[in-house]
Amino acid sequence: MTDIKNMSKPKITTLDTLSLHNMLNEDSELIPLMTPEDEELINKEEVPAVLPILPLRNTVLFPGVVIPITAGRDKSIELITDANKGDKIIGVVAQRNEEVEVPGSDDIYQTGVVAQILRVLKMPDGNTTVIIQGKKRFEIESIIQEQPYLKANVKEALEDNEVGDLKELNAVIDSVRDQALEVIKENPMLPSEASFAIKNIQSNSFLVNFISSNMDLSVMQKQVLLEKDNLKERALLVLKNLNKELQKLQLKNDIQSKTRSDLDQQQREYYLNQQLKTIQEELGGVSNDEELEEIRLKSKTKKWTKEVGEVFDKELARLRRMNPQMAEYGVQRNYLELMLELPWGEYSEDKFNLKRAVKILDRDHFGLEKVKERIIEHLAVLKLKGDMKSPIICLYGPPGVGKTSLGKSVAESLGRKYVRMSLGGLRDEAEIRGHRKTYIGAMPGRLIQNLKKAGTSNPVFVLDEIDKLGQSHQGDPSSAMLEVLDPEQNTEFYDNYLEVGFDLSKVLFIATANNLGQIPWALRDRMEIINVTGYTIEEKIEIAKRHLLPKQLKEHGLTKEHLKLGKAQIEKVVEGYTRESGVRGLEKQIAKVVRYAAKSIALEEEYNVAVTTEDIETILGPARLERDKYENNGVAGVVTGLAWTSVGGDILFIESILSKGKGGLTITGNLGKVMKESATIAMEYIKANADDFGIDPEILEKYNVHIHVPEGATPKDGPSAGITMLTSLVSVFTQKKVKNKLAMTGEITLRGKVLPVGGIKEKILAAKRANIKEIILCADNEKDILEIKESYLKGLKFHYVIDMHEVIDIALTNTKAKNAKKLI
Repeated sequence: MTDIKNMSKPKITTLDTLSLHNMLNEDSELIPLMTPEDEELINKEEVPAVLPILPLRNTVLFPGVVIPITAGRDKSIELITDANKGDKIIGVVAQRNEEVEVPGSDDIYQTGVVAQILRVLKMPDGNTTVIIQGKKRFEIESIIQEQPYLKANVKEALEDNEVGDLKELNAVIDSVRDQALEVIKENPMLPSEASFAIKNIQSNSFLVNFISSNMDLSVMQKQVLLEKDNLKERALLVLKNLNKELQKLQLKNDIQSKTRSDLDQQQREYYLNQQLKTIQEELGGVSNDEELEEIRLKSKTKKWTKEVGEVFDKELARLRRMNPQMAEYGVQRNYLELMLELPWGEYSEDKFNLKRAVKILDRDHFGLEKVKERIIEHLAVLKLKGDMKSPIICLYGPPGVGKTSLGKSVAESLGRKYVRMSLGGLRDEAEIRGHRKTYIGAMPGRLIQNLKKAGTSNPVFVLDEIDKLGQSHQGDPSSAMLEVLDPEQNTEFYDNYLEVGFDLSKVLFIATANNLGQIPWALRDRMEIINVTGYTIEEKIEIAKRHLLPKQLKEHGLTKEHLKLGKAQIEKVVEGYTRESGVRGLEKQIAKVVRYAAKSIALEEEYNVAVTTEDIETILGPARLERDKYENNGVAGVVTGLAWTSVGGDILFIESILSKGKGGLTITGNLGKVMKESATIAMEYIKANADDFGIDPEILEKYNVHIHVPEGATPKDGPSAGITMLTSLVSVFTQKKVKNKLAMTGEITLRGKVLPVGGIKEKILAAKRANIKEIILCADNEKDILEIKESYLKGLKFHYVIDMHEVIDIALTNTKAKNAKKLI
């Protein structure tokens, strides 16, 4: 057997034979096909025991095939230089990952091909091009050298020569040849010489290797072909890949033939439009090119990012190619005009005069100390740092306390534009994210529309009534708001119509809500919650004098010379005609007084400019809301409780009465499940501790108890009335009345413990409105009282309790109630 290094002149076999021939020496023999005799000579050659290993990034060498490779790595160039000076024999293997710059033993496949260097060429760009020819397959046994390049102990990868049915093998080879010719026929990119080469290849194994080398496969797929020892298996795998390639080409050609006529029609319309444009210019009309050029020039002034600029240029180029008579032309133009009108990178300058900001906030809003403090903190950080991600503030509280109007004052104090978007009842997700611009009548979302109107990218954006977002088959708008209100995501807010990210991180979002329970927790987690509670009577009087009365006088065409309302008269309106946490109802009543004065002036009737208390009753009618305030607890079983509602705090009365029976318990008053359970717990606790409360057990067995909570039209639920119900029951069983002007709130357990409840501030304000003087609370609620301003607590006495015995000792007097009856 002859050694590889003693071979005859190199023979070249590849599709691009002419190009390779020009690179070789003149004594190189150009043979376009490898004959079985040539293959037999190669098979007799021995594989050296040690080979330098050349890793290939993106191709696989097959036996008998000649390919050019470009060597750029220092190790590869040194290996080729050394081999070219010697026997010109190297081992070629493919890399597993072409990104690896310095491949080691784990980065290359174990099966490769012995190759002979035919020619080494220095290219003008500094790289080295090497033409090599594959000989025989080998397997790496071990790597024995890594520097300056890889060397390995190798052994020949023996061929599996079991053919089986020779007719079947010949049929497979013929099928491979036919499929390859069909692929060449269907693919216009392949040269015609390829068909000639395929037809004239006589060796079966070389035909398979030749096609495998030139197929459009990945390195991994080609490596699988190389590692097949059996010729028939390799040929069947090649045939499978050829079938896939042929199907793709046929499908691609079918699509091209179907669309060719459409393209021809478009070209025809384009030429006609160009002629029409020329005619219009001759007649004195305006060319579309001028308008498009104006759009292009305007885009150069925008401060958008490189990515946005590329999108705009691409869409503008698309508009240029469109027929102006097409419906899509108007849609595309509207899209480009929107991009031009949006305030990309345009920011209003913040005013860092903190004293001025405090003055504006105090001028427009009385109270709301926490909110004002938070805004001033934000301004202070902006002044010191110069830039920060704007926080997402959520003001929650009852209606009419000034949550929405606060946003306008914040915008003025910051020197920013003011934008308000009402979310009440919004059920379509597209209102937030916009529609795809491919739809008829597509529009951007309301966020993008409002920013376009604002003209800056950092306005104060009020999201009004965020708790009123709804859900429908058109999506979940509250989920769409997550990206808007997440400081980590809104730097690239994606609007479906705009289709590029818009930076919302500099926008100061202020959300308002009446009920936090209706806001999804994921959305609530992204906002800074600030509780805007109701106002005290004193605050309402100040708000009426400073804001409501001047506003109503102006709206009705009057001045302060036409009507004067004193503090006593405003207090009369607050206490007798409004029962609310905010001031919206109060404003309506003041408006009614102002209208009375306006009517008197218009009819030239006499009226008191300085309105008296009697005038208030004449104008507004008898006071309607003072009944609950002055209702005393002179009857056993009547207790005043405190409750939280969605519109603020309120008081409620719990009444109990006894009737002869068998110890039954009846509850009325439109109560929820939790409140009914509190009544049951209270009743059972009394039965278990009757002796402690001085109650005769016979009374519990011979009398039925009825508990009623008035205002049955209003649903009521929650654990806060637990101690109130228990006090009412003890009062009715002992016939002792409850202290006058006393209210209470707290949850109870079967052990008689009093548990803390929420909504303390709202309940305290409700107690003050109802002229309550003493309040019983759980000891754990004392920390809530400490957070309330002292002015709110003026005139109130608090009793902090741990168990029910303390509640009864404080609440019940030692005197019998009026009309108390003897039960036993």
